[in-house]
Amino acid sequence: MIEGVSKGTAVVTGASSGVGACYAEQLAERGYDVIMIARNRARMNTLASQLTDKTGRSFEVVQADLARLAGVQSVESLLRSDSSITMLVNNAGIGAAAPMLESDTSLISPIIAVNLAALTRFTRAVAPAFASRGTGTIIQVATVANDRPECKNGMCEAIAAYVLAYSRSLHQDFSDQGIRLQVVLPESKYRRFLQVTDHEAVRGRVSYATAAENMVRTALAGLDHGEFVSMASSR
Repeated sequence: MIEGVSKGTAVVTGASSGVGACYAEQLAERGYDVIMIARNRARMNTLASQLTDKTGRSFEVVQADLARLAGVQSVESLLRSDSSITMLVNNAGIGAAAPMLESDTSLISPIIAVNLAALTRFTRAVAPAFASRGTGTIIQVATVANDRPECKNGMCEAIAAYVLAYSRSLHQDFSDQGIRLQVVLPESKYRRFLQVTDHEAVRGRVSYATAAENMVRTALAGLDHGEFVSMASSR
């Protein structure tokens, strides 16, 4: 059911597909207008058009490469200046498929920039405004390790540990100022960096697209009940 009362604007990073696209859709259905942020403008434009027709909410597309300082700064400026923003979903993420000691060292900086630095800077950009208004929601989407190649190099564990520790500190600092904060730890295969666009049924198990939808629905239900950490299930 699409809710008619506006809940403000939700900013979703990594919103062009996968988990980010599911957050954009489900938050719109809950009554939020949505600002979608990702590198792929064409994909976001297509999705925004579809979701506007489906939900009746307003969608804005912002193209930004979060591995580059200019992209991060443009999003920071948006978060600080737009008083309609009531939710931030830090979902953007990239991963490295090779073992850490075998990885091209030029690939390490973008991983840190997107998965850690951008998340930290965006949180710092929006939290003071939320605190001053006494309301606001921040969702940090990390990942947990599994047996897939991109999680065999320690990066998933390290990223999740940082996001969890950083968010726990924020939770302690801002919980009495009206800010809701949730850390979502889905399996890595449902993250944006694996191009989760498979809408076909997978024999014997749910498709990646349906699993991502279920995962986001589970996480948002946990948020409704005050859950700080969501080990969001795909079922």
